[in-house]
Amino acid sequence: MMLDPLTLVLFAPLFGAVAAFVFPRAAAAVGLGAVLVTCGAVLWLAQQVLAAGAVTVALGGWEPPLGIALRADGLAVAMLAMTAVVGLLVSASALDALREARQQQYFWPLWLLLLTGMNGVYLGTDVFNLYVMIEVIALAAVGLTVLSGTREAVRAGLEYMYASILGALLFLLGVGFVYLQLGRLDFEGLNSAEPSGALSAALALMVIGLLLKTALFPLHFWLPAAHANATAPASALLSGLVVKAALYIFLRLSTYMPLPDEILITLIGTLGAGAVLWGGVQALRAERLKLLVAWSTVVQIGLIFIAFARAGQIGLTESWKAAALLILAHGVAKAAMFLAAGRIKDEVGHDVIRDLDRSSIRPTLAQFTFALAAISIIGLPPSLGFIGKWSLMEGAMAAGYWHWVAVTMIGTLLSVAYFSRVFAGFLRFDRMRGELAEHKGWAVADIAPLTLALAAISLGLMATPILSFLELGYPFGATP
Repeated sequence: MMLDPLTLVLFAPLFGAVAAFVFPRAAAAVGLGAVLVTCGAVLWLAQQVLAAGAVTVALGGWEPPLGIALRADGLAVAMLAMTAVVGLLVSASALDALREARQQQYFWPLWLLLLTGMNGVYLGTDVFNLYVMIEVIALAAVGLTVLSGTREAVRAGLEYMYASILGALLFLLGVGFVYLQLGRLDFEGLNSAEPSGALSAALALMVIGLLLKTALFPLHFWLPAAHANATAPASALLSGLVVKAALYIFLRLSTYMPLPDEILITLIGTLGAGAVLWGGVQALRAERLKLLVAWSTVVQIGLIFIAFARAGQIGLTESWKAAALLILAHGVAKAAMFLAAGRIKDEVGHDVIRDLDRSSIRPTLAQFTFALAAISIIGLPPSLGFIGKWSLMEGAMAAGYWHWVAVTMIGTLLSVAYFSRVFAGFLRFDRMRGELAEHKGWAVADIAPLTLALAAISLGLMATPILSFLELGYPFGATP
């Protein structure tokens, strides 16, 4: 049987994870090679989707509902591409950022296992396989969280594990309800099913499980500590990529298992608003740079859910595009921001915000990268974050949902306020202890975050072709 890009995207990182674990001394070379092969497979798959629309492959020739099918449309390939590119640059950064042999030894198999789960989510076409993949992601993500070995990281990893187990159990319980009701778990069966109380209960359980895994307010208790105490490459992967998997599943389920009424849409938007406001306040209070960036992730997750709810149930056929743009923008910019924060901590020796301006060492390129990434997170033009926020507010205003516009603007002002705390430390020199130290030069680890930050800005200039690509294969059931 001829090799196809769908199976290659899924199995290249899986086999790479096994090889990196079996041959720890060659783990970095194996890991980089597997990620490069995955990037090539994603490019190959993108060409097929551009030419033919949605692409589907039944593994082993067994069609659903008995077999497992992989499907790629514009949205899936966009998520795969973001994951591959961000993952490649984070991998390059990890070569310099992870200096301990033990961290290098375990980072690569965990990261490749994580990549396998992420790709499996984006290509999956039935809810049970999605459950399996989010468990694979959780297993690898918890391992990456505790990789630094500090007491704080281990405690945060345990909280993450408990939250992940609970979310997975709720999701699996919903999967069981679906099977009892329909006798099948594939998307095609869900899409053709008649609405019922059992399916509504199943959807509710799965949504709650996913909200716990995405850390939507008030279920966000595990995220700030987990993202703030992991190593910089791990934090970039956890914040830039991992939380996107559950968001993506939520978007898919909203299509194949229609949300029952307007009240649930409003509730989701309200929780998103709570995340924007509460996360913004906590970011203002954060004492450490990485903790501030972690709370910013809570804010951005809330913003994505507001985008989903921006025009109510009637507007879902278009609102997913605003949510998808914000997911892509956040994935690229937040990975850049965590890598830059890690570089600042390595150079200065700490990441205490109030003392950044006291240091005689100024890692200027890392600071510049952090500021560039903040432009997209805040939502300033011409970044992709701005396009996503503008799409959110435009749809909300057209539907008369002005309260979502108000929350978005308040969140933007809060983000300006808490990032300004950091910028003040970069730009002030009056409290510096001693003379300004000689610049130590730029490390290899500076290249990856700068590239990602520049991408977060420049992608905003390509928003129109990105939106056109997202619609390929009609991922949300639309027809010409």
